[in-house]
Amino acid sequence: MDILILNGPNLNLLGKREPSIYGHQSFDSYFDSLKSGYKEIQLHYYQSNSEGALIDKLHEVGFNYDGIIINAGAYTHTSIAIADAIAAISTPVVEVHISNIHAREKFRHHSFLAPNCVGSIVGLGLRGYQFALEYLLKLT
Repeated sequence: MDILILNGPNLNLLGKREPSIYGHQSFDSYFDSLKSGYKEIQLHYYQSNSEGALIDKLHEVGFNYDGIIINAGAYTHTSIAIADAIAAISTPVVEVHISNIHAREKFRHHSFLAPNCVGSIVGLGLRGYQFALEYLLKLT
């Protein structure tokens, strides 16, 4: 079983960026702990600040992986192209946001991705990735 965690812009700065919103743990550290808790599956991680690179990765794995967990960062609220890429693939995608996007600035309340995802998890911190993973494991 292969599952990809796909993170978008500025998520490479987790642990340093706005810790009052995103916490103090780096994603690499969190990913290592997640992998150690789920040794029976192949967890893959990709992060890019580039919209095109995120779309390319969705196209690359979107027909042969068992699941994708995406946190597209600010592209969630702006990228019809990423939404279209999710709609075009057959792999189920769960949208995750570390912060509660509905409690933040009004422009963050809308997700172009959500209608093309099997679900969305917001505001539960890094644990949201684990909850998305658990959901994807139950789908297969």
